[in-house]
Amino acid sequence: MTGNKQVEENKVYSRPAIGTSILALGFILLIGSIVLAISVGAANIDFLTVWRSIFNYDSARETDQIIVSIRLPRELGAAIVGAAFAVSGAIMQGITRNSLADPGLLGLNAGASLALACVYAFDSNAAYLTVMLVSFIGAGIGAGMVFGLGSLRRGGLSPLRITLAGAAVSALLTALGEGISLYYKLSQDLAFWKAGSVSGTNWLQLTLICPVVVVGILMAIMLSKGLTILSFGEEIAKGLGQRTLLTKAVLITVVFILAGAAVSLVGPIAFVGLMVPHIVRFLVGTDFRWIIPCSAVFGSVLMVLADTTARMVNAPYETPVGAIVSMVGVPFFLYLARMGGRKRT
Repeated sequence: MTGNKQVEENKVYSRPAIGTSILALGFILLIGSIVLAISVGAANIDFLTVWRSIFNYDSARETDQIIVSIRLPRELGAAIVGAAFAVSGAIMQGITRNSLADPGLLGLNAGASLALACVYAFDSNAAYLTVMLVSFIGAGIGAGMVFGLGSLRRGGLSPLRITLAGAAVSALLTALGEGISLYYKLSQDLAFWKAGSVSGTNWLQLTLICPVVVVGILMAIMLSKGLTILSFGEEIAKGLGQRTLLTKAVLITVVFILAGAAVSLVGPIAFVGLMVPHIVRFLVGTDFRWIIPCSAVFGSVLMVLADTTARMVNAPYETPVGAIVSMVGVPFFLYLARMGGRKRT
């Protein structure tokens, strides 16, 4: 009875009509932000030229090469990464019922960083496919360690255990990665990756990473109803017939797929998975059937705009996009912490 009452209370915060409008608005903003990002830069290009280059490409034209070979894959990469980080952050906040949760909580970033340090220690010119696979393996090891430690005691994966296990594993793997970097003098090789950047993203990388992210987001949407029930609390979810351990395991796997793919492309960018779900939840309510797709769209918008700012703030030099996101993310994090950490929007 208590479970049903709680479900009814949470249904009040589901706003389907508003959700549809917000999702449509998000797609419009995403298209507009990508066109803007392609148009501005060291060489400004008008919108009509961008349109012509994309739909009537001519390799003999220099502007077409700049747009199609450099700027378009870069901004599409930013959009894909933003969607992956935002959706994985929304899932983590739903699983842990902690408004400060982030994909890095699972040790994914630290695991990927350690794996990448190991690769560069033996091959400083490793191919992207190798980097991507190794980053996935490292992220998987980090997530596996957190999942294993959190499940050791009776009672399963509680939010507190996931948080504590994630902090411990992240600290351990980060220390190991830094140790390898110092020993093999890899600090400069890893510095730009750790700062986060989508510069140099090409069509081959997008071909490899895009299907992975799309599959992960589709899985998250399919599991969104179960995530909504899980976000009510462990006891309520079990009372409603939810197989909580299995649901958590599958959702954590989705987080691993999304965050692992994103980290392998741009590095461990923080705060995207923290900020976007909060903003979306304020707009559409607490139903993850709307939070997940809206987070994907607005995460893409945030990353594209952040990358555009990163290119313009000190043109023609590159500013790491991770630094731009952090300038907004740190005050946002402090605001959430001041509001009580666990308070839901």
